[in-house]
Amino acid sequence: MLKVNVFEIKAKLSEYLDRAIQGERIVICRHNKPIAELRPLDGVRTEPRPIGPLPGEPTFEVPASFFEPMSEDELDLWDRGATYPASSSSPRVAESTAARRPARRRRP
Repeated sequence: MLKVNVFEIKAKLSEYLDRAIQGERIVICRHNKPIAELRPLDGVRTEPRPIGPLPGEPTFEVPASFFEPMSEDELDLWDRGATYPASSSSPRVAESTAARRPARRRRP
């Protein structure tokens, strides 16, 4: 196991990645305190993930009614939502918080 400070990892990342690929464990430190570990991955997947139900897990059928259009009453309920008062004509959705929050300064 090799201990290396962040500044050295940043300067020689490719070299340390090659060492990790060869099986060496590298502990990355900040101010000589361990914060992370660089090591090779175990068993990297080479084939695509299977699509569909998991073996041994329950499955379900989507009824044809799922794809039918909603009635006007259902659409009104969906648009209004259960928590909005009946007098509200349109709920405020995805309201931006940028106007209320002061801009963050970036460090030089």
